[in-house]
Amino acid sequence: MTDNSALDPEDRKIVTLARSARARNGVPEGAAVRDETGRTYVAGTVALDSLKLSALQTAVAMAVASGATSLEAAAVVTEAESASDADRAAVRDLGGPQTPVLVAGPDGAVRTTVTAG
Repeated sequence: MTDNSALDPEDRKIVTLARSARARNGVPEGAAVRDETGRTYVAGTVALDSLKLSALQTAVAMAVASGATSLEAAAVVTEAESASDADRAAVRDLGGPQTPVLVAGPDGAVRTTVTAG
């Protein structure tokens, strides 16, 4: 478990945004990504009959659709212990293998940070 006060303020921000999206929308996961210009994109899980995306995949898609060309960092708030392979792949596709993915529990406490690699 990571002490969130030790995180960079911009990383704390995306964790807070991800947690807020999860709570506000009542979805299993919330996520936020920060692009190369510092813009953030926030999303929750998409679970439609015809479309299923994790929160992190949705946030990456929103960044791409908005013109982002890279990512600085990503965060996901989830019950899972770590980011899934599919989530890490989406972050890697836009941000590269060294992009950090912060994984936090529903309380917002960062459990681990992994790379997209």
